Amino acid sequence: MSTFQTEEEQVEALKKWWQENGKSVIAGVVIGLLVVGGGKAWIEYNRVQAENASAFYEGFSQAARAGDLEKALKRGEALIQEYGRSTYALFAALELARLQYEAGEKDQARERLQWVLDNSGDSSLQKLAQVRLARLLLDIGDLDGAEKLVAEPAGDAWQGELLAIRGDIRLARKDPEGARKDYATALKKGVSTPALVRMKLSELGG
Repeated sequence: MSTFQTEEEQVEALKKWWQENGKSVIAGVVIGLLVVGGGKAWIEYNRVQAENASAFYEGFSQAARAGDLEKALKRGEALIQEYGRSTYALFAALELARLQYEAGEKDQARERLQWVLDNSGDSSLQKLAQVRLARLLLDIGDLDGAEKLVAEPAGDAWQGELLAIRGDIRLARKDPEGARKDYATALKKGVSTPALVRMKLSELGG
């Protein structure tokens, strides 16, 4: 507007601009209001969903702590079905995997862990599921499947755990030298059970 010389020219230009752009401005304002309102509605929806998922998880957790596998399965599966994208569902799946493994339902436990691995957007939960799944596969004799999960341990807080599992796999494949190297490196990187890994390393002459 500063390019116009007189007030009349500015008013006339403003009228023409409004005729050409007024509808789109109104539409933009309306859309903006809808977005703001929708954003608030979305936040409220997520809050309610989180509260509901939390309540579901509490019921599941109580059944799990009581050792009631049947009730825990029922509540955990309901939580996963209704709130599958929530962190509560991921924790429930991890706990269900443990319960089912202890009950001898190893195939079901494997499916739970794979589901967490496939659906978690949290890297820590993914790594936890990866470690547990690799151990489970090693336990049931699926060395190839376990090896794929620990083939290239990333340089993070979980590297030691993955290397220790890789050492177990190499030992199962009759490769004591490779196992010894993995155990030694795992101890340097840090593991949750250092005494156990040191014992395995000692038995191999490390």
